[in-house]
Amino acid sequence: MVKTKEVKENKESKRVSESFEARVLVSEAFKTQAGKEVVLGGWVHDIRALGKIKFLILRDISGRMQCVGFKPDTPEEVFEKISKLTRESVVLVKGIVKDSKQAPGGKEMGIKDIELLNAAEEMLPIDVSDFSKTELPKRLDYRFLDMHRERTQAIFKVQNEIAQAFRVFFYNEKFMEIQPPYVISAASEGGTELFPVQYFEQKGFLAQSPQLYKQMLACSIEKAFTLGPAWRAEKHNTTRHINEIRMVDVEAAFYNQSSIMKLLEESVKFVVKNVLEKCKKELELLGVKNLKIPNGVYLHYEDAIKQAGGKIGEDFTPEQEKKLCELYPGDIVFTHSWPSKIKPFYIMPTGEDAKAKESQGFDALYGGVEISSGGQRIHLADLLAERIKAKGLNPKNFQSYIDSFKFGAPPHAGWAIGLERITQIICGLDNIKEATMFPRDRERLVP
Repeated sequence: MVKTKEVKENKESKRVSESFEARVLVSEAFKTQAGKEVVLGGWVHDIRALGKIKFLILRDISGRMQCVGFKPDTPEEVFEKISKLTRESVVLVKGIVKDSKQAPGGKEMGIKDIELLNAAEEMLPIDVSDFSKTELPKRLDYRFLDMHRERTQAIFKVQNEIAQAFRVFFYNEKFMEIQPPYVISAASEGGTELFPVQYFEQKGFLAQSPQLYKQMLACSIEKAFTLGPAWRAEKHNTTRHINEIRMVDVEAAFYNQSSIMKLLEESVKFVVKNVLEKCKKELELLGVKNLKIPNGVYLHYEDAIKQAGGKIGEDFTPEQEKKLCELYPGDIVFTHSWPSKIKPFYIMPTGEDAKAKESQGFDALYGGVEISSGGQRIHLADLLAERIKAKGLNPKNFQSYIDSFKFGAPPHAGWAIGLERITQIICGLDNIKEATMFPRDRERLVP
């Protein structure tokens, strides 16, 4: 009896293995000539029965295929299997590709055999349909299941293209991708919004930015960029903030405020152009209709704050950022030459004067929100120490950083863009958490 069971299991295992090797994606099946036998593997998206006909809509990462069981063409045992399947179960389906004017996409598959790989429980904890009415917090609780939704997948296909396009752009511009540390000994940008960690016998922090490291590297390899995580221990609760983010961080030697802003403009143009060209299906699914390749609009801080209805010497409120973007719809609004007192210690003061009221720092607004801050950095050790003191920080905590500018550091500039935030803008999402695979905020540490 045992030997018979082992033989049966070996046969089943072989059958599954062979099916895996033969499997094609739905997108490939649509390109297949009618009459050819194929094997599809994916999730049961829907099942419908109409007397002697049963429809199984199979979904994989590339799309959906209508699979049809029809008496007497489909074997009786296979016909019965269709009725017993539950939505989101994982199956392999073998059948013949057929032309069909009634089927979505003009083709369907006549079912010859079905193999159930893993049955989903009948009662799903969230609605995974295209028009899910499940609230976002509940969907995030079951994010692994929410990722079954084509709309959710579309967001991250767009995000993947955004990340890839940034990389291609900077590789083409001869930048080197760097890998800075993400456990640090002191604040990268001042302030106290850091997550502490116990690092052996020392106290460390999760990096809020690779700022200091990308500067040190730009002063040797000239052009550096990274796409990696950052953590901000800020107790906010908004639709555009999370506490763990992915940042595209850029730094370049022999750049100033003006040229580094232009680099940001060109990179975002390149990204949006690629998304428009390569993510048409995803943008349509997300209902994105007015996305265009943006132009850069350059405004002095004082002009910009007046246009937005704010006060000189203060930061923009979210409402003012939105108002300014509405004045220049679809474009990137650069507000440059900000007051030194509201920019980080490492931003170059105008005229290399430690007491200068104006800095060489800027913000970039796009889609109604800030997507980036940056500017020319201080490359002079003594000036940097003075600015650190002016911000109420202790230069001793930044000694290795200050020392790195004592041995031939050129003028340099840089900026950073949050990957999730630019995804939110491009995809037209109401909440940044939708653009984050597994969000981390004040209350969420799982899944």
